[in-house]
Amino acid sequence: MSSTRDIDALIDLMARLPGLGPRSARRAVLHLIRKRALLLTPLADMMQTVAATARECINCGNVGTADICDICTSEKRANGEICVVEDVADLWAMERSGVFKGRYHVLGGTLSALDAIGPQELRIPRLLDRVRDEAVSEVILALNATIDGQTTAHYIADQLEGQVRLTSLAQGVPIGGELDYLDDGTITAAMRARKSI
Repeated sequence: MSSTRDIDALIDLMARLPGLGPRSARRAVLHLIRKRALLLTPLADMMQTVAATARECINCGNVGTADICDICTSEKRANGEICVVEDVADLWAMERSGVFKGRYHVLGGTLSALDAIGPQELRIPRLLDRVRDEAVSEVILALNATIDGQTTAHYIADQLEGQVRLTSLAQGVPIGGELDYLDDGTITAAMRARKSI
C-alpha cells in the first residue's frame, strides 16, 4: 500500500480540472501541501461548503447559493433586457466587463444534431416563457460564433420573431487586434459587419 495514495488521488482529481494536466496538478497539490494552513485547509472547507450550497438559479440558470440568483432578484437589473448566453462562464465573463445591466438567461449549451441536443435539452422553453411573462423589450443573443452557437441563435430568433427586439453581439476584429494574427473566419465576419465612420 502506497503512503502517497491519498495525495496521488488528489493529483488525479486536480488533473481532471480544465487547464490542468498531470504535471500542473502535481505542482498545485505540492504547493497546497506546503501552504496547508494558509491554502489547503481553507480551500477544502470552502469546497465542502460550496458543494453543499451551490445551485442553479431556477429563473435564469446562473450559479449561486439561493434558488433565485442576485441578478434575477435585483430590481435595478429589471430593465427589460435579457442577454442569452451558452453557459455560466459566459455570464461571468459578461459580468466582468460591467457593460450589461440587464438580466441573463443561460441555455446550458447549444443545439447540436450530432449530439442529439434539441431545444428541450436546453433552457430554450424557459427563455420563451420569460419573454412571454416578463416585461422583456430586447433579447440579446450573446452566443459563441461557432456553427452550433449560430444555429442556436437562428432557432431562438425564429421562435421569438415579432415578439421582441432581437440583437446579437458584434463580431470581428477585437480592440488591439492585428489582422495578421486573426483567422480567416474572424476577418470575414469583420468585413461583413463593417460600419461607416
